[in-house]
Amino acid sequence: MAVRLNEDKEVVAMVKEGLKQTGGYCPCRLARTEENKCVCQEFKEQIDDPNFEGYCHCRLFYKSNT
Repeated sequence: MAVRLNEDKEVVAMVKEGLKQTGGYCPCRLARTEENKCVCQEFKEQIDDPNFEGYCHCRLFYKSNT
């Protein structure tokens, strides 16, 4: 299992800029709650799921099972 940044540098730059503007909260979510602070709770749970492989909600991170 490995977690890496999205290979699309444009997406990474856009999401990182959004994170700066929101104070570290996922720019794809409206609610500013601890669950939505990057790395969000949803992706933490996906990381813990041995069957999940894919991107986080905002596509900043990718979890690979290989």
